[in-house]
Amino acid sequence: MSNETDHTIEIDVKTEYLASESDPAGNRYVFAYTITIHNRGAQPARLLSRHWKITDADGAVQEVKGPGVVGEHPYLRPGEAFRYTSGTQLSTAVGSMQGSYQMVADDGTHFDAEIKPFVLAAPRTLH
Repeated sequence: MSNETDHTIEIDVKTEYLASESDPAGNRYVFAYTITIHNRGAQPARLLSRHWKITDADGAVQEVKGPGVVGEHPYLRPGEAFRYTSGTQLSTAVGSMQGSYQMVADDGTHFDAEIKPFVLAAPRTLH
């Protein structure tokens, strides 16, 4: 029998505005985000898929679903972490992302690892 502490995934996010790839006059704002996925639980687990909700300042929502992350399905033993960098494009200077990773532990338990909302913002757009 498993319990919640067997399946504890912690997710850290760092974001960066990519000015060289953005075109504010053309409503194109490009951001990179670096995700670190830590297995804080007692069970090894594999990331199967991802589900993102990306919202711009006008309220437009893009949903992204798919297998793995950056072409990989990382397997994390307790205490291990996996880091990757990806990106997204918005039509506004500010937006947010949130979502989840669908995971499976070695004990066969399927669970979601929540990615709490985080802000994407071009420099000097938020006070």
